Amino acid sequence: MIWLTLLLCFQSSFAATFMVGDASGWGFGVSNWPNGKSFKDGDVLEFKYNRPNHDVAVVEKEGYESCYVADDAQVFETGDDLITLQQGHNYFVCGFPAHCNNGMKIAVTAT
Repeated sequence: MIWLTLLLCFQSSFAATFMVGDASGWGFGVSNWPNGKSFKDGDVLEFKYNRPNHDVAVVEKEGYESCYVADDAQVFETGDDLITLQQGHNYFVCGFPAHCNNGMKIAVTAT
């Protein structure tokens, strides 16, 4: 039992950090960036962007599909945001007008 506990603690310490958009960062046309990548519960997405021109909003599937950011959505605005993935579907959009509709959104599934 002790070994199992240690193994689970040790395994969870290997969360990966992914820079969204790779070298280009969080910007237009990033919606295909997650394709071909594997994400796990606890992995971290780093969103780097020009702060006065963008943000990152955590939305539900409906908000992702319609590019709608609810009033109670969590919105990050630092220009270098670290967001930990939860198991299941995770959706992110830029809340600035027309940015999401122009491809500034990602959907990530963490196992």
